[in-house]
Amino acid sequence: MEEREIHLREYLRIIYKRRYTVYTFFTIVFVVVLIGTLSTTPVYQASTKVLIEKVEPSNLSMMYPFYMSYDPEFYETQYQLIKSTSVAQKVVKMLSLESTYESYFKDAKKSFGAVDPAAKANMLANIINSGIAVSPVKNSKIVNISYMSTNPEFATLVTNSVARAYIEEILDMRMSATKYSIDWMTKKAEEEKVKLNKSEMALQDYMRANDIVTLQNKVAITPEKLTEFNAQLIKAGTKRKELESLYDKVVKVSIKDAETIPAIASESTIQSLRNQILKAEQNIEELSKKYGKKHPALIRAKEDLNVLQQKRDQEIRRVIASIKNEYELARANEGSLRGMLSSTKEEALNLNEKFIQYGVLTREAETNRQLYDALIKRIKEQSVTEEIRTVNVWVVEKAERPGSPVKPKKSLNILLGMIVGLFGGVGLAFFFEYLDNTIKTPEEAETRLGVPVLGMIPLLEPKGENIEEVILKEPQSPFAESYKSIRTAIMLSSAVKHPQNILITSMGPEEGKTVTSVNLAMTIARSGYSVLLIDSDLRKPRIHTIFGLNNLSGLSTYLAGASSDINIVFKRPLTNLSVIPSGPLPPNPSELLGSNRMNDLMKILNEKFDIIIWDSPPLMTVTDSLILSKFLDGTVVITRAGKTTYDIVRRGLKSLDDIKSHVLGIVINAIDIKKSDYYYYRYYNYYPSSKEESKL
Repeated sequence: MEEREIHLREYLRIIYKRRYTVYTFFTIVFVVVLIGTLSTTPVYQASTKVLIEKVEPSNLSMMYPFYMSYDPEFYETQYQLIKSTSVAQKVVKMLSLESTYESYFKDAKKSFGAVDPAAKANMLANIINSGIAVSPVKNSKIVNISYMSTNPEFATLVTNSVARAYIEEILDMRMSATKYSIDWMTKKAEEEKVKLNKSEMALQDYMRANDIVTLQNKVAITPEKLTEFNAQLIKAGTKRKELESLYDKVVKVSIKDAETIPAIASESTIQSLRNQILKAEQNIEELSKKYGKKHPALIRAKEDLNVLQQKRDQEIRRVIASIKNEYELARANEGSLRGMLSSTKEEALNLNEKFIQYGVLTREAETNRQLYDALIKRIKEQSVTEEIRTVNVWVVEKAERPGSPVKPKKSLNILLGMIVGLFGGVGLAFFFEYLDNTIKTPEEAETRLGVPVLGMIPLLEPKGENIEEVILKEPQSPFAESYKSIRTAIMLSSAVKHPQNILITSMGPEEGKTVTSVNLAMTIARSGYSVLLIDSDLRKPRIHTIFGLNNLSGLSTYLAGASSDINIVFKRPLTNLSVIPSGPLPPNPSELLGSNRMNDLMKILNEKFDIIIWDSPPLMTVTDSLILSKFLDGTVVITRAGKTTYDIVRRGLKSLDDIKSHVLGIVINAIDIKKSDYYYYRYYNYYPSSKEESKL
């Protein structure tokens, strides 16, 4: 909370300091606004409310019109249409403004001059068009149409006429669009009718040429035939492969081994013969046990066995021949089925090609028929809905004659002028403060420079007297009290002993270092100390002029060995104050100030005087002050309020810090108390002036 309070106080300080800037800016803005407001011609505004609805066109297939939801593009289009040139031209025509406009405005004849009626109508339309304003009412379909004019009756008349002209424009656009649509659709329907007739004739010719009715039956049967032939071909191929494999086996086997093949062995005749042969062999085996080889029964039995074996071989050959015949027949059947399938496929392809073209012609004719029917239906609907379409624009509230002008708003303008002037002036004051990088207040200087402020010296207004004599003539004045404060600060700058040799310097010329040196020396001398003031500015000395001394001998002559220390010391206005002038200007002041005789002189003077004030050249122009600061006890930097910048002081303090000089602090000179803080103003006004002192 404390930091925030300090910030606010700082802002108030800046405003008070630059109060004249705020006053000036406020006065200029307020006067300009006041003059502009009072000299502006009153402007009146008339407004009418119009309801605009987006209604989908009715058609014969819908019972009720369909109300669309909010469409920003639609409403923006309507706003632009209201402000269009065509609507403005309709207003001019409605009100016959070519001949009546001068009756509303006395100076109108001067504006138009001698122009033809058509050009005048266009100019009036542009005038009206530029003054029309459209603003939608939030969360509604109502729109405010307004017009501003210096004549309230004319503003009312134009506003109501704009609403009527807008409605007429909508109707004209709808009627022209409907008529154009019907004309276009009628022409298009005739073209589509010709296309439909051509496509239907082409379809009939193609059906007649290709016997489409017979082909339709074939197209229905052919897929079934293909399926059946394909199935039969698969079976025939399977059977042919089986017989081919069997045939390859029976051809390669001998008659003796043929019975090993299952297809041959499974024949019933062969099985029967095989059984008979087995019985005959058994009978021969039994007879051979009873009889000899030449026994008639055994011989007959062997003959019967041979007969059976011959019959078996014949039967095997017959079966092999049968298998061969079946194989040949299966192969021939497969080939026949393959040929039939191929011919059926070719027939199907031919039928498909014909029916593709038939489908193309059929679809083209059907498409043309549908398009033609749709156009005829739309033409009939458009002809009917042209008469029953409802207008979707209604005037909700007509414009009334305005009783008071909308421009200028005098009280508002004056209030805004005061606000803008006040805040603009404050902003300008802060802007000037931001651009001002000069030393102004001790608090800011201590914060930004990091060195103490020993005191402030007020700006002394010229009264026909020397500034150096104010201390003597007005010892109780604020000016004198400022130097007393600086004296106290210097004396208390050290906890052990006050500095004896004090260097007074500044960053640049004309910042008040010489005046400060003289007045500070007199102030310290009045407090009882023996003080010596030395003019060590061997380039532009002034102290001898202030005290009216002869400058033929002084510091330069002593350092050059031409004078003794006694000859260069002069007594001046106060008993405890002595002065050493600079002496003639030497060609090498820096070498003299850094010589051994300077050390000798300081030892002699330190024994004779309590405090020695050294007035030196500006720090940033020559090196004399830096040389002296190394020998002396402390350095006081004089700055001028509103002139000396922080940047140059920082550079000077850095130079002193680099050579390890002891800086006692800075003094802010020439502070304008009247433009300063209220606190400082009251502080310095606390002390009586010379006139007040004379009354005491």
